[in-house]
Amino acid sequence: PLDNTLPLSPERPKKTVKVANPIPVSKTKQSADSKVNDENKLPLDAVAAVTPVVDAVDYIASENLEPVSDPDVKFKSLMEGLESKDWIKICDSLNDVRRLALYHSELLLPILEKVVMVLVKSMKNPRSALCKTAIMAAADIFKSFGDKLVESSTPNDAVDQMMLQLLLKASQDKKFVCEEAERTLKTMVVSTTPIPLLHKLKVYVKHANMRVRAKAAVSISHCVSKMGTVEMRDYGLVSLAQMSAELLKDRLPEAREAARGMVLSVYKAVMEDGENEEEEKWLNFCQKHLPAIDALTMVKLVASQ
Repeated sequence: PLDNTLPLSPERPKKTVKVANPIPVSKTKQSADSKVNDENKLPLDAVAAVTPVVDAVDYIASENLEPVSDPDVKFKSLMEGLESKDWIKICDSLNDVRRLALYHSELLLPILEKVVMVLVKSMKNPRSALCKTAIMAAADIFKSFGDKLVESSTPNDAVDQMMLQLLLKASQDKKFVCEEAERTLKTMVVSTTPIPLLHKLKVYVKHANMRVRAKAAVSISHCVSKMGTVEMRDYGLVSLAQMSAELLKDRLPEAREAARGMVLSVYKAVMEDGENEEEEKWLNFCQKHLPAIDALTMVKLVASQ
């Protein structure tokens, strides 16, 4: 549907060719000729089809969102707006979700799962304006609810689907959607406790889409960098080392770079206990828990720093 196309600009008047003895043309022929386009121009129908789309949506930064004047009334009509068939009305309702999440989170909590499913659906929508608005709403929901979103251990819940969509959108070529998804992934890491988030993210480092793997690796690396030694040991140093070793062999440089950061974090945690010489302790750890070639790669990487 082309309901948001620009209005057609009036065509420039065609230059009339001066003829010594002009031949009168009948009105019928003039009407027929007016429907014929110049051979070097697109057909009129085609011009209408490729006219650029104008988004009638304002992208409001979180810090510029204002509280809802009457939150109870707005909440009652929220789901109706989110389930509308009018995409602009959905965008307006998503901005209301953002306001409620930031300033009236207690109202949104009982229907949080339904709201997240609407976000997932909107992120899948081919209309970029709706997709970006949903991604921005996801960031504000992470800011407000944080651990409440990731504490569930159900493998196919709404939050898992939302994470997957964020990783997919961060992997795509449409720049302004991709950048917004990357910002939301960073907000997700900042707003949640590392260990439950790692349990959610680790499944995506084996995703068939290598770009999704890379974006997941970046989020995991940021998550690990937040963790102290105690947290890393609680999660499992061996698990982190094995995950890092796999990502070091990934096809995309972005995934390999993220893995290098993870390796250095694991190395520091392993070396905290100073019972043995540093080189010997790290070497023994890698050889004990990793295939020989992966252990050698990890040892060389640390030695090169």
